[in-house]
Amino acid sequence: MIDKEIIKIASNTENHGMLDDHTHFSKLKNVICGDEMKVYLIVENNKITNFKYECESCIYCQASVSLLSRKAKNKSIKKIRDFAKQAKNAFSGKISFDNEWKDFNKIITNNNIARKECLLLPINTAIDALND
Repeated sequence: MIDKEIIKIASNTENHGMLDDHTHFSKLKNVICGDEMKVYLIVENNKITNFKYECESCIYCQASVSLLSRKAKNKSIKKIRDFAKQAKNAFSGKISFDNEWKDFNKIITNNNIARKECLLLPINTAIDALND
C-alpha cells in the first residue's frame, strides 16, 4: 500500500511543466520500470533559480521530483550535488537528511527501498542536467 505522505507530496504539482528559456535540461528513463523524467533548470550565478519538470512515472517518482523541484530552488549547484550523493547513500544505512532537505526523510526510507530507482530518478536527472 502506498503511504499517504507519498500521495500528498506527489499531488503538489506547482512546478510541473516545461521552461522554454531553460539553461539546463536532461531527460532520463528508468530502464527497470520505464519511468521517464524531464528536468528543466534555470541556473544563474551557480544557483538554481527555477526548476520545472515533466514526467510519465509512478507516484514515488512524482513525489521525489515534486519535493526536489521545490527544495532545489535558490540552492547552489554544490549543495544539489552534495544532496544527490547523500540521497544515493541513504538506502545503505540510517541517514537523516540535513535540515534544508529534511522533507526527504519522509520518502527516502528503508520502507521504500524497493522503489529506490524511482525515488532517485529525478535527482539523477537534475544532476545530469547540471553536468551538461
